Amino acid sequence: MASIFPVWLVLVVVLGLMAASWILPKKGPNQTLVRSSLMLTLACCYLMWMIAYMAQLHPLIAPRHNLAVEAKE
Repeated sequence: MASIFPVWLVLVVVLGLMAASWILPKKGPNQTLVRSSLMLTLACCYLMWMIAYMAQLHPLIAPRHNLAVEAKE
């Protein structure tokens, strides 16, 4: 599945989880801290996954085939 579709799909799932993390935390003195921590964790995990996925999908350095080494063997 070498396409951009998984990136958008996972983004939609993460945004849904972020919305849930905004609504679901119990009220209390640490509600803002819990919301912020959950949303920041989800954002960082998504970015890490997306960067790793895109780096494998479109590598900056392509592997090269060295014909000179095979000629000696």
